[in-house]
Amino acid sequence: MMELALIHTMLDKEFYDNHKGIRCPDKIFSKDARKIKHTLDYAMDTYEKSLTPTELEALFEANNRSMTTANKQVYRELFRKIAREKPLSNEIATDVLSKLFQQVVGEEIANLGFDYVNGTKESLEPLRNLLIDYQDDFMPNLKIEWDDTSIDTLLKANDIQSQWKWNIPTLKRRTEGISAGHLVVVGARPNTGKTSFHASTIAAPDGFASQGAKCMVLCNEESYERVGARYLSAATSMSMDEVKTNMAVAALRYNPIEKNVFIKDSTGKDMAWVEAIIKAYEPDIVVLDMGDKFASKTSDKSDIYLKEAAIHARNIAKQHKCAIIWMSQLSAAAEGLVHPDQSMLEGSKTGKAAEADLMILIAKNKVVEGQDEEESSQRHLCIAKNKLKGGWHGTIHCELDGDRSQYLA
Repeated sequence: MMELALIHTMLDKEFYDNHKGIRCPDKIFSKDARKIKHTLDYAMDTYEKSLTPTELEALFEANNRSMTTANKQVYRELFRKIAREKPLSNEIATDVLSKLFQQVVGEEIANLGFDYVNGTKESLEPLRNLLIDYQDDFMPNLKIEWDDTSIDTLLKANDIQSQWKWNIPTLKRRTEGISAGHLVVVGARPNTGKTSFHASTIAAPDGFASQGAKCMVLCNEESYERVGARYLSAATSMSMDEVKTNMAVAALRYNPIEKNVFIKDSTGKDMAWVEAIIKAYEPDIVVLDMGDKFASKTSDKSDIYLKEAAIHARNIAKQHKCAIIWMSQLSAAAEGLVHPDQSMLEGSKTGKAAEADLMILIAKNKVVEGQDEEESSQRHLCIAKNKLKGGWHGTIHCELDGDRSQYLA
């Protein structure tokens, strides 16, 4: 019998001490076994040592001398069975006690619920007391397989931390690259070159797509045709006018990366939909343009629901083994600044910043009225947060070829 095997197991002092009291309630035992358990509790408290079945039986008979002959025979048979039963392993015994304990708690809560339904209990105090009694000793049935932290595993993980390399030389020298599980937040003011940035890093020569990464672009701001045109220009190093006049060359340059780039108009979709698409198509790199617009408005405070969405994105990246590039607007506080900081992310306090492994904020030179005839093509990539290999922070300077959607350095 299981309960007799449990009693034999609890003769071990160390195991008993780890499971005594409320963790092993009397209710899990039948009436006769419960009486033996009371003697076991007394013996462990009195003698502070492990016991043999024979010692437990002797103590039981000494403490219950008034039993009838028939009762004595019943308990002698129980003790013979206890002696024959092999102790359970600590792991199995703990698992069994955990399940029985949960059953007892569940029955007590159910009985209280029945009393509330029938109106015989008018206060929550009994339920509160029950929770106080059991909360510290509730043992969920958990088995954890701890992660491998051997030197070989950690070195291997470090080697693949930068699986996909940036194709902007100045950026590559400082941050090297990204890989599965990373959440990259890219922020900029409107009309700074956000779409061109991900088009350039994915589709331009030596970009993620040409490295073999399966890239998914989910756009909910510009039309997919406009985004696609940026990718075509970046891949071919040609403006759209140049593509029109020399389509054969454009096709030759575009075809090698086209099979690795998937663009979908995602207007009105949320993060649950994003996760479903990623799960179904298993991309290596996902661009959310714009990431904020995939957030479900679960609160009237934007920082709360944007934080929830960023946490969701981070979890998706880890669970589905992809890198997510979250495009975001910078607030008006960043207007005209060459060195914006992470506090300037639109609508968010620290939520998005807290989840990001890498944050790149794109800035451009301020237009000086009366001095500049046209806007400068220089762009500044401010590495505002970097938890990746090297951990470098600072500003990288490069040029944006707007006609060809390429960042050059």
